[in-house]
Amino acid sequence: MSLNVWCFTGRLGRDAETRYLPAGTQVLEFSVAVDVGYGDKKNTIWTKCTLFGERGGRLAQYLTKGTQVAVSGEVNLREWQDRDGGKRSTLEVRVDKVEMIGKRDDAGPRQEPQKRDPTKPQAQSFDDDDIPF
Repeated sequence: MSLNVWCFTGRLGRDAETRYLPAGTQVLEFSVAVDVGYGDKKNTIWTKCTLFGERGGRLAQYLTKGTQVAVSGEVNLREWQDRDGGKRSTLEVRVDKVEMIGKRDDAGPRQEPQKRDPTKPQAQSFDDDDIPF
């Protein structure tokens, strides 16, 4: 059991991608935008998430851009220098659990409930017990 666990929620920044390690292990990768702070201090932290094994293959079709998820796993801050010599870093999570918690904002038009026209008779259904004869 790891004591280095981070639990967070956010939205996927792109569709999840599946790849395979040379040994055949399936790896699902996705990035999550995590909002921190509020008002003028609000900031977004992009988190690279990696899920190993067959679970990732089953989830890949559901983890699409904009999907809201709750994720927990072991967190790691990786730092390196880019080509120009600038210091760069990325937050990475080896996913233990991922759960879809909301609907995408752009899931398409929602169906409005149909309004009843009071001038038209409404169809009614009856059971045999409702008929008096």
